[in-house]
Amino acid sequence: MRGFVRKRGSTYTWYFDVPDPVTGKRKQYSKGGFRTKRACQQALNEALAALRTGTFVEPSGRTLAGFLVEEWLPAVRPPKVRPSTWLSYQKNIECHIVPALGHLPLQRLTPAQLTGFYRVLLERGRRDGRDGLAPKTVRNIHGALHTALRDAVRWGYVARNVAAAADLPKGMTPEMHVWSPEQLRIFLEHVQGDRLYAAWLLLATTGMRRGEVAGLRWVDVDLDASRVSPRRPRVVVNDEVVVSEPKTAKGRRSLALDPATVAALREHRRRQLEERLAVGPQWEDSGLVLTWPDGRPLHPERFSRWFEQHAWAAGLPKIRLHDVRHATQRPRWPPASRPRSSPSGWGTPTSPSPWTPTATCCPAWTPRRPGRSPG
Repeated sequence: MRGFVRKRGSTYTWYFDVPDPVTGKRKQYSKGGFRTKRACQQALNEALAALRTGTFVEPSGRTLAGFLVEEWLPAVRPPKVRPSTWLSYQKNIECHIVPALGHLPLQRLTPAQLTGFYRVLLERGRRDGRDGLAPKTVRNIHGALHTALRDAVRWGYVARNVAAAADLPKGMTPEMHVWSPEQLRIFLEHVQGDRLYAAWLLLATTGMRRGEVAGLRWVDVDLDASRVSPRRPRVVVNDEVVVSEPKTAKGRRSLALDPATVAALREHRRRQLEERLAVGPQWEDSGLVLTWPDGRPLHPERFSRWFEQHAWAAGLPKIRLHDVRHATQRPRWPPASRPRSSPSGWGTPTSPSPWTPTATCCPAWTPRRPGRSPG
């Protein structure tokens, strides 16, 4: 099969015809805009080679914005992906990708353009242009583009995923900081009298994510079997808390609980029942394990805030709450402080004193008033 090149005005265009496999009629393909005849002929040769190998992509004037907003986002709506994931895609596409790159033809998008786009986002990506976006936000934007362009390849819109070939600027790969077992032991000793001690043990010993702990319900906990099955994570999307599905298939799992965590959860349940009796009719029956003293759900970001405050008060290096799940090792209790009831170094926590608001645990709680929003 051979095509031909023709000059149109000041540029060159290539053409070739192929028979339609269904109707048998010949269909013509063309692509123009080449400044020289040699460049046009080279592009024609590449198109014919792709046609022979089955990788030919029909030329199209589809823009990146048109593909993302009009085709891809509607195609991946929930339940195709989690609602929180879709909302994150939508926000990043509308706020960052479309304003900067939306006008570009999808088939002419290059890795160099994406590399420069990420660099600009890191330097001055905020709406006021005075500061850059956080590396995690830029990674999320890259992830949305990579996923969308992967589907564009699968749908036959482009020949390759240019996001896979883009160079990510320095600083986009996070450096993980993890506490040592001794530092984790110091933290757990520091929070042993905290009202949310059970939450800190869950995070430190099971590898649960923040959203899984925030959304953990009593129906997900089997204290007699020493198992916990987080099913309904509570995550933050666009500054709002939404109930989501587990992040991955492995997230739909049943986790073993050590004796110390089981004992802490039993004590936490006992105290929660006392709080429910004290609050009376104003108690909000959310079914959650970790709540305000009046039963309202805790905002997931409060766990991160209180974690940072506890870590600072304990004199420990600053790490993200998320990184605690990567250091889920049983800390080595020194003989002087090891709980007596523990056969393996993990013991029953001492009964915390009656809870009172402090600077590091539920600092903003007051008895609920009508109209007060949760969290």
